[in-house]
Amino acid sequence: MIDISHVSMKFNLGIEKGFSIKQAFVNFFDPKYRKKRKKKEFFWALSDVSFHVNKGEVVGLIGSNGAGKSTLLKVVSGVLKPTKGKVTVNGVISPMIELGAGFDEDLTARENIYLNGAILGYSKKFIDEKFEEIVDFSELRDFLDVPVKNFSSGMTAKLAFSIATIVNPEILIVDEILSVGDIKFQEKSKNKMLEMIKGGTTVLYVSHSLSSIKELCDKVVWIEHGKIVDMGETDVICDAYYEAQMGMTPEEALAKKKKEKVKKDKQKKN
Repeated sequence: MIDISHVSMKFNLGIEKGFSIKQAFVNFFDPKYRKKRKKKEFFWALSDVSFHVNKGEVVGLIGSNGAGKSTLLKVVSGVLKPTKGKVTVNGVISPMIELGAGFDEDLTARENIYLNGAILGYSKKFIDEKFEEIVDFSELRDFLDVPVKNFSSGMTAKLAFSIATIVNPEILIVDEILSVGDIKFQEKSKNKMLEMIKGGTTVLYVSHSLSSIKELCDKVVWIEHGKIVDMGETDVICDAYYEAQMGMTPEEALAKKKKEKVKKDKQKKN
């Protein structure tokens, strides 16, 4: 379903904001700037990442902040083109990476439902048919004619999630969306995800919540500094990652948890 082959992603940290013709003229006569430009600073967000996701499989991505998880989701979704490597996707993707990114803050919630739906490829007729379902799920009926710029981040995320999940996609790309809104909405979002999974949707899921990863995922890929540390059985990889966060090296943590797994398996057989 998704094949990620030797993917690397490089960013140039030397790109400056606020560039102008005047600034370019000044920089041209500045020897310090010319010397600085010769020394380009690059950051490899991903380095030689490879793994495969089968149809109907739910794969979790874990790792520290800045490990490259969200960058990988953007590469798979087609938002970013990898510097090296190749991503092959067989199916229609529904990315939930930055909820509300397609909203116009000056428009009302009602207007943004149609705008965001159009961005996601839904027709006006389809949105008309699903409008009540979207509103009911979002729990924002009293705020339909309020500009989104007056919404809290949680309200915006609720609206975006409700629009994005009105159909069951073939492939779902998810980045931390189960933490949006209040506790009640989080539970409702999780149940919606479970419903999609039971329907055969293939899922690539990023989260810092190890409990949700354990509950939802068939296997886990652990990424640090843009590289895969290990991948495999959900409980083993999640528990090793937790131990590493507590002070052990990844190698020590993995060795410990894999040894414990072998011991448990032997006990079950006996």
